[in-house]
Amino acid sequence: MSAPTFCMVDDKYVPLWRVMWVSKTPHFCGEDDCQCEGCYEVRLEQDEAVWATSKEERDGVLKALEEWGSGYGPGEGPWEGQ
Repeated sequence: MSAPTFCMVDDKYVPLWRVMWVSKTPHFCGEDDCQCEGCYEVRLEQDEAVWATSKEERDGVLKALEEWGSGYGPGEGPWEGQ
């Protein structure tokens, strides 16, 4: 099985090669009309962003990036089964 090339963020399939960085802490700007308060920013190339709505969703993006970057699929790799 090959490594994933997409991950799910909110209701979107995001190509992993477009992800530039993932925020460690939830967004807080204090603006009254902010729609992203408490969400985790997943910054994409070309100054775009999508928002992970939970820590678990953010961690899923990070896990997918690690698997994609290592070239191993889920449950594969030298560290599995040890």
